[in-house]
Amino acid sequence: MLQLLLGLVLFLGIHSLQSLAPQVRQDGIARWGALGYKAVYAAISLLGLYLLVQGYGQARLDPVVLWTPPRGMQHATILLMWLAMVLLVATYVPGNQIKAKLRHPMTLSVKVWALGHLLSNGNLADVLLFGGFLVWSVLVFRAARKRDHQNLHSAPEGKLLGTLLAVVVGTGVWAAFLMGGLHVWLVGVMPFTRAGG
Repeated sequence: MLQLLLGLVLFLGIHSLQSLAPQVRQDGIARWGALGYKAVYAAISLLGLYLLVQGYGQARLDPVVLWTPPRGMQHATILLMWLAMVLLVATYVPGNQIKAKLRHPMTLSVKVWALGHLLSNGNLADVLLFGGFLVWSVLVFRAARKRDHQNLHSAPEGKLLGTLLAVVVGTGVWAAFLMGGLHVWLVGVMPFTRAGG
């Protein structure tokens, strides 16, 4: 559990600097240069991710059950994961209306992913992992929206074709996770098996 907590602190902490502590980021760039800062950023991110994954895997071997979610929550998670995948893909597809409207679909994707998994997982490790990401995404999204209002930058107008592409590709990624075995390979859990019955 300590590994999981340390991993969360390192991974989410370093990914919070631009939104929540921009001066720390600027100080780092001034001290080490842009490339040096990126190297430190990458090293801390990778270390945090490693500790997070290892800690979560170890915690799952000896779970501390806080509650047992109702079975229907599994279905809600599957639906929310579709939305999360569409938002994730919308981050990268140029000229889509989703990104034009929401401005920060990646952060919203993390928020929906975390919320969906909290609904259907009641172990302490799950609450720490997904709850940590949920709190992080709420704070970062709020800071990003505040920055948008202060800068008064208008978002580029999205096109229908880009939006359809984001939805189709996002749905494909979602299907790969659910039916293509990607979730089983990465996490060791088959979502439809848990939600079925």
